[in-house]
Amino acid sequence: MWGLLVKLIVCPLVIILANVIFANVNYTVLYQPIIVGLILALFAHMMEVMFLKRGTLWLSTIFDFIAATLIVYLVSLLQEAKVTFLGAILTAIILMVTEIIQHLWLIRSGRTKKFPT
Repeated sequence: MWGLLVKLIVCPLVIILANVIFANVNYTVLYQPIIVGLILALFAHMMEVMFLKRGTLWLSTIFDFIAATLIVYLVSLLQEAKVTFLGAILTAIILMVTEIIQHLWLIRSGRTKKFPT
């Protein structure tokens, strides 16, 4: 639950930051990067629940990078924003750094343990 709350804040902020610093990421109105960030946060959380556990830090991070690149690129196309594939990759690199920090925190705090149903 904490992972989702953090992602709901961090992902939109990172997309807004990418919009400011990268020339090949261009959203025309503020709600566009927020929507992309929220969609990204939900997908990243689902992937975290499915894959993240002790010993899968880098695998989970690689999956997050690939998914973030595709989500940023494709969802931005649907919104008629101007995001190149390189822009999506650069944005995903920033997201990957935040994901590594979040994954380490979740693993070290024991919040990734899967309980039998």
